[in-house]
Amino acid sequence: MIELSIGFIVASFFAGLLTFLAPCTLPLVPAYLGFISGVDQNALKNPETALAARRKIFLNGLAFIVGFSLVFIVFGVLAGFAGTALAPYRIWLARIGGVLVILFGLFILGLFKLSFFQSDKRIPIPKWLTLGKPSSSLVIGGTFALGWTPCVGPILGSVLLLAGTSGTAFQGGLMLTVFSLGLAIPFLLLALAFSKATVYVEKLSKYLKAVSVVGGVFLILLGLLLATDNFGLTIQYGYELFDFIEYDRLLEYL
Repeated sequence: MIELSIGFIVASFFAGLLTFLAPCTLPLVPAYLGFISGVDQNALKNPETALAARRKIFLNGLAFIVGFSLVFIVFGVLAGFAGTALAPYRIWLARIGGVLVILFGLFILGLFKLSFFQSDKRIPIPKWLTLGKPSSSLVIGGTFALGWTPCVGPILGSVLLLAGTSGTAFQGGLMLTVFSLGLAIPFLLLALAFSKATVYVEKLSKYLKAVSVVGGVFLILLGLLLATDNFGLTIQYGYELFDFIEYDRLLEYL
Protein backbone atom coordinates (compact mmCIF):
# COMPACT_ATOMS: atom_id res chain seq x y z
CA MET A 1 0.00 0.00 0.00
CA ILE A 2 1.04 3.59 -0.54
CA GLU A 3 2.38 5.02 2.67
CA LEU A 4 0.20 7.72 4.16
CA SER A 5 2.64 10.60 3.84
CA ILE A 6 2.56 14.29 4.56
CA GLY A 7 1.96 14.61 0.81
CA PHE A 8 -1.38 12.82 1.15
CA ILE A 9 -2.32 15.08 4.06
CA VAL A 10 -1.39 18.29 2.24
CA ALA A 11 -3.13 17.12 -0.95
CA SER A 12 -6.31 16.33 0.99
CA PHE A 13 -6.35 19.71 2.75
CA PHE A 14 -5.64 21.58 -0.48
CA ALA A 15 -8.45 19.66 -2.20
CA GLY A 16 -10.86 20.74 0.53
CA LEU A 17 -9.74 24.35 0.17
CA LEU A 18 -10.19 24.20 -3.60
CA THR A 19 -13.69 22.82 -3.08
CA PHE A 20 -14.54 25.81 -0.90
CA LEU A 21 -13.08 28.25 -3.45
CA ALA A 22 -14.85 26.66 -6.41
CA PRO A 23 -16.89 29.18 -8.46
CA CYS A 24 -20.16 27.43 -7.63
CA THR A 25 -19.40 27.03 -3.91
CA LEU A 26 -17.90 30.25 -2.49
CA PRO A 27 -20.50 32.69 -3.89
CA LEU A 28 -23.25 30.60 -2.24
CA VAL A 29 -21.69 30.42 1.23
CA PRO A 30 -23.30 33.63 2.59
CA ALA A 31 -26.68 32.38 1.32
CA TYR A 32 -26.08 28.98 2.96
CA LEU A 33 -25.25 30.62 6.26
CA GLY A 34 -28.24 32.91 6.12
CA PHE A 35 -30.54 30.03 5.20
CA ILE A 36 -29.49 27.53 7.88
CA SER A 37 -29.32 30.14 10.66
CA GLY A 38 -32.66 31.74 9.87
CA VAL A 39 -31.23 35.10 10.96
CA ASP A 40 -32.91 38.24 9.66
CA GLN A 41 -30.55 40.84 8.19
CA ASN A 42 -32.23 43.47 10.35
CA ALA A 43 -31.12 41.56 13.45
CA LEU A 44 -27.50 42.06 12.39
CA LYS A 45 -28.01 45.79 11.93
CA ASN A 46 -29.65 46.29 15.31
CA PRO A 47 -26.96 46.79 18.03
CA GLU A 48 -29.20 45.16 20.61
CA THR A 49 -29.63 41.92 18.66
CA ALA A 50 -26.46 41.83 16.52
CA LEU A 51 -24.35 39.87 19.02
CA ALA A 52 -26.99 37.18 19.50
CA ALA A 53 -27.54 36.98 15.73
CA ARG A 54 -23.82 36.51 15.00
CA ARG A 55 -23.61 33.85 17.70
CA LYS A 56 -26.56 32.02 16.15
CA ILE A 57 -24.97 32.14 12.70
CA PHE A 58 -21.68 30.81 14.04
CA LEU A 59 -23.26 27.93 15.99
CA ASN A 60 -25.39 26.86 13.04
CA GLY A 61 -22.41 27.18 10.71
CA LEU A 62 -20.38 24.98 13.04
CA ALA A 63 -23.17 22.37 13.17
CA PHE A 64 -23.43 22.46 9.36
CA ILE A 65 -19.69 21.82 9.11
CA VAL A 66 -19.85 18.89 11.53
CA GLY A 67 -22.72 17.44 9.47
CA PHE A 68 -20.93 17.39 6.14
CA SER A 69 -17.62 16.38 7.75
CA LEU A 70 -19.16 13.27 9.33
CA VAL A 71 -20.52 12.14 5.97
CA PHE A 72 -17.22 12.79 4.18
CA ILE A 73 -15.29 10.88 6.86
CA VAL A 74 -17.63 7.90 6.50
CA PHE A 75 -16.96 8.03 2.75
CA GLY A 76 -13.23 7.99 3.47
CA VAL A 77 -13.49 5.02 5.85
CA LEU A 78 -15.50 3.07 3.26
CA ALA A 79 -12.96 3.94 0.56
CA GLY A 80 -10.18 2.74 2.85
CA PHE A 81 -12.04 -0.52 3.47
CA ALA A 82 -12.47 -1.01 -0.27
CA GLY A 83 -8.77 -0.35 -0.84
CA THR A 84 -7.85 -2.93 1.80
CA ALA A 85 -10.08 -5.54 0.17
CA LEU A 86 -8.50 -4.83 -3.21
CA ALA A 87 -4.94 -4.80 -1.85
CA PRO A 88 -3.66 -7.50 -4.25
CA TYR A 89 -4.63 -5.23 -7.14
CA ARG A 90 -3.21 -2.07 -5.59
CA ILE A 91 -1.00 -1.15 -8.57
CA TRP A 92 -3.83 -1.43 -11.08
CA LEU A 93 -6.22 0.30 -8.69
CA ALA A 94 -3.78 3.22 -8.42
CA ARG A 95 -3.33 3.40 -12.19
CA ILE A 96 -7.05 3.36 -12.95
CA GLY A 97 -7.67 5.85 -10.14
CA GLY A 98 -4.93 8.10 -11.50
CA VAL A 99 -6.48 8.14 -14.96
CA LEU A 100 -9.87 9.04 -13.46
CA VAL A 101 -8.31 11.85 -11.41
CA ILE A 102 -6.66 13.21 -14.57
CA LEU A 103 -10.05 13.15 -16.31
CA PHE A 104 -11.57 15.02 -13.35
CA GLY A 105 -8.82 17.63 -13.70
CA LEU A 106 -9.47 18.05 -17.41
CA PHE A 107 -13.20 18.36 -16.66
CA ILE A 108 -12.56 21.18 -14.17
CA LEU A 109 -10.42 22.94 -16.81
CA GLY A 110 -13.46 22.78 -19.10
CA LEU A 111 -11.80 20.69 -21.81
CA PHE A 112 -14.80 18.33 -21.98
CA LYS A 113 -18.08 17.67 -20.23
CA LEU A 114 -19.24 14.83 -18.00
CA SER A 115 -23.03 14.72 -17.87
CA PHE A 116 -22.93 13.02 -14.46
CA PHE A 117 -21.40 16.17 -12.95
CA GLN A 118 -23.46 18.66 -14.95
CA SER A 119 -26.54 18.55 -12.73
CA ASP A 120 -27.10 18.80 -9.00
CA LYS A 121 -28.37 15.76 -7.14
CA ARG A 122 -29.85 17.33 -4.04
CA ILE A 123 -31.59 15.50 -1.25
CA PRO A 124 -34.78 17.30 -0.17
CA ILE A 125 -34.58 18.81 3.31
CA PRO A 126 -37.18 17.16 5.58
CA LYS A 127 -40.07 19.42 6.57
CA TRP A 128 -39.64 18.55 10.26
CA LEU A 129 -36.33 20.41 10.41
CA THR A 130 -36.40 23.86 12.01
CA LEU A 131 -34.09 26.44 10.47
CA GLY A 132 -31.93 28.18 13.03
CA LYS A 133 -31.49 25.13 15.27
CA PRO A 134 -27.97 23.62 15.33
CA SER A 135 -29.45 20.10 15.30
CA SER A 136 -31.25 20.91 12.05
CA SER A 137 -28.12 22.52 10.58
CA LEU A 138 -26.24 19.31 11.39
CA VAL A 139 -28.70 17.30 9.29
CA ILE A 140 -28.66 19.88 6.49
CA GLY A 141 -24.85 19.68 6.45
CA GLY A 142 -25.12 15.93 5.96
CA THR A 143 -27.52 16.35 3.05
CA PHE A 144 -25.13 18.90 1.53
CA ALA A 145 -22.35 16.29 1.62
CA LEU A 146 -24.60 13.68 0.02
CA GLY A 147 -25.55 16.05 -2.81
CA TRP A 148 -23.21 15.25 -5.70
CA THR A 149 -22.68 18.66 -7.31
CA PRO A 150 -20.41 19.70 -10.19
CA CYS A 151 -18.21 21.52 -7.66
CA VAL A 152 -17.85 18.88 -4.96
CA GLY A 153 -17.99 15.81 -7.20
CA PRO A 154 -14.70 15.81 -9.16
CA ILE A 155 -12.45 16.93 -6.29
CA LEU A 156 -14.16 14.77 -3.66
CA GLY A 157 -14.10 11.83 -6.06
CA SER A 158 -10.36 12.31 -6.55
CA VAL A 159 -9.70 12.36 -2.80
CA LEU A 160 -11.83 9.22 -2.35
CA LEU A 161 -9.83 7.46 -5.08
CA LEU A 162 -6.67 8.50 -3.27
CA ALA A 163 -8.12 7.26 0.01
CA GLY A 164 -8.85 3.93 -1.66
CA THR A 165 -5.14 3.45 -2.26
CA SER A 166 -4.07 4.76 1.16
CA GLY A 167 -3.97 1.39 2.89
CA THR A 168 -6.54 1.19 5.66
CA ALA A 169 -9.96 2.43 6.70
CA PHE A 170 -8.29 4.60 9.37
CA GLN A 171 -6.04 6.28 6.81
CA GLY A 172 -8.97 6.80 4.44
CA GLY A 173 -10.96 8.39 7.26
CA LEU A 174 -8.00 10.58 8.22
CA MET A 175 -7.61 11.84 4.66
CA LEU A 176 -11.28 12.81 4.45
CA THR A 177 -11.03 14.44 7.89
CA VAL A 178 -8.25 16.66 6.55
CA PHE A 179 -10.25 17.29 3.38
CA SER A 180 -13.20 18.38 5.53
CA LEU A 181 -10.92 20.75 7.48
CA GLY A 182 -9.81 22.39 4.24
CA LEU A 183 -13.45 23.01 3.39
CA ALA A 184 -14.59 23.82 6.94
CA ILE A 185 -12.00 26.33 8.17
CA PRO A 186 -12.70 29.08 5.60
CA PHE A 187 -16.43 28.34 5.88
CA LEU A 188 -16.25 28.93 9.62
CA LEU A 189 -14.20 32.10 9.15
CA LEU A 190 -16.93 33.52 6.92
CA ALA A 191 -19.50 32.54 9.54
CA LEU A 192 -17.53 34.55 12.11
CA ALA A 193 -17.46 37.57 9.82
CA PHE A 194 -20.92 37.05 8.35
CA SER A 195 -21.85 40.74 8.33
CA LYS A 196 -18.95 41.36 5.92
CA ALA A 197 -19.06 37.98 4.18
CA THR A 198 -20.68 39.32 1.01
CA VAL A 199 -17.97 41.96 0.67
CA TYR A 200 -15.20 39.38 1.09
CA VAL A 201 -16.83 37.00 -1.39
CA GLU A 202 -17.18 39.77 -3.99
CA LYS A 203 -13.49 40.61 -3.64
CA LEU A 204 -12.51 36.96 -4.08
CA SER A 205 -14.93 36.25 -6.93
CA LYS A 206 -12.67 37.79 -9.59
CA TYR A 207 -10.01 35.18 -8.77
CA LEU A 208 -12.31 32.12 -8.85
CA LYS A 209 -11.63 31.32 -12.50
CA ALA A 210 -7.91 31.16 -11.71
CA VAL A 211 -8.72 28.93 -8.73
CA SER A 212 -10.50 26.51 -11.07
CA VAL A 213 -7.43 26.39 -13.31
CA VAL A 214 -5.19 25.73 -10.31
CA GLY A 215 -7.59 23.02 -9.15
CA GLY A 216 -7.62 21.33 -12.55
CA VAL A 217 -3.83 21.38 -12.84
CA PHE A 218 -3.56 20.11 -9.24
CA LEU A 219 -5.78 17.11 -10.02
CA ILE A 220 -3.89 16.33 -13.23
CA LEU A 221 -0.55 16.30 -11.39
CA LEU A 222 -2.08 14.22 -8.61
CA GLY A 223 -3.43 11.77 -11.16
CA LEU A 224 -0.09 11.49 -12.95
CA LEU A 225 1.71 10.70 -9.69
CA LEU A 226 -0.92 8.12 -8.83
CA ALA A 227 -1.05 6.49 -12.28
CA THR A 228 2.74 6.22 -12.56
CA ASP A 229 3.11 4.99 -8.96
CA ASN A 230 5.34 7.96 -8.17
CA PHE A 231 3.40 9.32 -5.21
CA GLY A 232 6.50 8.47 -3.17
CA LEU A 233 7.92 11.76 -4.45
CA THR A 234 5.47 13.57 -2.18
CA ILE A 235 6.85 11.58 0.74
CA GLN A 236 10.38 12.74 -0.02
CA TYR A 237 9.49 16.39 -0.52
CA GLY A 238 7.05 16.30 2.38
CA TYR A 239 9.72 15.12 4.79
CA GLU A 240 12.08 17.84 3.59
CA LEU A 241 9.45 20.58 3.75
CA PHE A 242 7.97 19.63 7.13
CA ASP A 243 11.06 18.24 8.84
CA PHE A 244 10.74 20.87 11.57
CA ILE A 245 7.58 19.21 12.98
CA GLU A 246 9.43 15.87 13.51
CA TYR A 247 6.95 13.94 11.40
CA ASP A 248 8.52 10.55 12.26
CA ARG A 249 7.72 10.98 15.92
CA LEU A 250 4.19 12.11 15.10
CA LEU A 251 3.56 8.94 13.08
CA GLU A 252 4.94 6.78 15.89
CA TYR A 253 2.58 8.50 18.33
CA LEU A 254 -0.40 7.85 16.01
